[in-house]
Amino acid sequence: MKRWILASAVVALAMAACTSPSESEETEAKGAPAVDTSRRVLAEEEPGGIVVDFKDGTTEAEFDAWEADWGVDVEFNSVEGQRTGVTIARGVGDVDAALARILQHPAVESAEPLRIYSVPPGEEAVLALDSSLEEGSKDGFTPNDPDYPKQWNLRMIQMPSAWKESRGKGVVVAVLDTGIAYEDYDDFKQVPDLKGAKFKTGYDFVNDDEHANDDHGHGTHVAGTIAQVTNNGQGVAGVAFEATLMPVKVLNHFGSGTSADIAEAIRFAADNGANVINMSLGGGGYSKVMADAVEYARKKGVTVVAAAGNAGRPRVEFPAAYPGAVAVSAVGPGSTRAPYSSYGKELDIAAPGGDKRQGDAGGILQNTIDPRDPSRSVYAAYQGTSMATPHVAAVAALLYAEGASGPDEVEKALYAGAKRMGEQAWTEEYGHGLLDAQASLNALGGGATRWPSLWWALALLALVLLTLRGRERPGYLNVLVRPSFLVPLVLATVGVFFARSWFGGASGVAGEVLDAAYLPIPDWQRIIFGRGKLANPLFYSSLIPLLLSFLAIKFQGIRPAIGGLALGFAGFLAYAAWSKAPALAWMPFHFLALPWLVINTFICLFLARAMLRKETAA
Repeated sequence: MKRWILASAVVALAMAACTSPSESEETEAKGAPAVDTSRRVLAEEEPGGIVVDFKDGTTEAEFDAWEADWGVDVEFNSVEGQRTGVTIARGVGDVDAALARILQHPAVESAEPLRIYSVPPGEEAVLALDSSLEEGSKDGFTPNDPDYPKQWNLRMIQMPSAWKESRGKGVVVAVLDTGIAYEDYDDFKQVPDLKGAKFKTGYDFVNDDEHANDDHGHGTHVAGTIAQVTNNGQGVAGVAFEATLMPVKVLNHFGSGTSADIAEAIRFAADNGANVINMSLGGGGYSKVMADAVEYARKKGVTVVAAAGNAGRPRVEFPAAYPGAVAVSAVGPGSTRAPYSSYGKELDIAAPGGDKRQGDAGGILQNTIDPRDPSRSVYAAYQGTSMATPHVAAVAALLYAEGASGPDEVEKALYAGAKRMGEQAWTEEYGHGLLDAQASLNALGGGATRWPSLWWALALLALVLLTLRGRERPGYLNVLVRPSFLVPLVLATVGVFFARSWFGGASGVAGEVLDAAYLPIPDWQRIIFGRGKLANPLFYSSLIPLLLSFLAIKFQGIRPAIGGLALGFAGFLAYAAWSKAPALAWMPFHFLALPWLVINTFICLFLARAMLRKETAA
């Protein structure tokens, strides 16, 4: 047994040495991305503006007393600031000097220049023509909206069949954008194809009031893709048309807004019942205030979805690039990446965003307002990653409506159901693949993201037992019914997947423990290191069972437990290799992930064999 363990240790440690992370990659693995300085150069900053995020509970009287030392006048960014601690200052002469003084104060969580984000460029609109595309699907649910046949994008993601299972009922999707034309108020009018939709009270962070009305058109269009009223004999359809929309205005009538407003809006949505946050905006560079807000929302169980950007370059824009956000690229009607769509190592998934090179019919059609007259309704075709993002947010709503318990389960189902675009399970252009609503619902309901690992582990157990000689082999049933063997095997392959349904309301330390137990042990890396775009290769390896196996040299009684754990890891890694997933961090080339998984699967098998082998007399 010692010979097996020592041989395995040499192989595993040698492989680990070959994949040592660089300094910047170590930072990413811990959930705080290394800041690309080129992004800072490209970031648009408001001259003389800063944002200061105080610890929750800091009062206006307290920071008023500190302002004299700092030489700035900070004020709460909005009425929400009294709860979130987000403040801003404008007209600051020497921004760098002021920030250096402010950051020294223990009540300050972060402080930085005030940055500007906007609707991604290149998302022009054209009034929809009367010509239609292909006829509606004959399978599944076909809505009677007269312009539904023009919505090639909904058929691309298999909505007719997905609608038979889920329509998003009871799920709240917050749309952080230019607002939504959701009410008749002053000069604003609700667009006709949103009459009858469900809305939850939102907020206007641009004008600091509760009427988050759209004066641009972008936000209403995005909201339409999510939950346009469907099967009402009018206009077009939406993906999750029984979901509830929360209008949150963070962009002004020019389509731009500040990092302070967006950060506060993320926290507002998370604190007021949103299950999903849609951010079809970006381009303002890295902001710690916003990164912290995304992390805050995710810890509260909110799925955050954001647009990759329209620069057409291999760099995902913020906020999509933050750990904890689902980054979305765009494809056109031909299912290939749209030329404007940004992409890169932070990308998660692709969805229909339109490609107007093929004519007006190549855009994404929804009911919105005429930006020249907010009271006038139009049906318009837009293109952009902004249009792709709400498709993903809406499918996330469908998953929540079907019982998904949090962001981890939603993302796992989204990625398991995505249609692969090529041989690789993950690519920089499409992430895990093209969004497929029906397949994602199947992955959630059928446990497709869990059970195959267990079946692989049981098959490998049979292989291990068959390779042992008769006197060395434990009985098949004796192994399977022994809790000390079976429990570690199940924890390593499927986790305690029913824990959320029993204790779903737990928070704090108890919630963190349940989050870990709910996932297979190799995925505990999400709890320990924070959710990154790539899996941690130290957990997706034989390292954990290998280290624990050294204890079995002295404590013979734990051998069955170590054997079960090693077989569980072998099943998990074998399934990951067979499905050509996932992409691993620290690998200089993506193709190295597959041999890494295969080699570590065999190391786990050797360990399991050594642990299960009965000692025989010489």
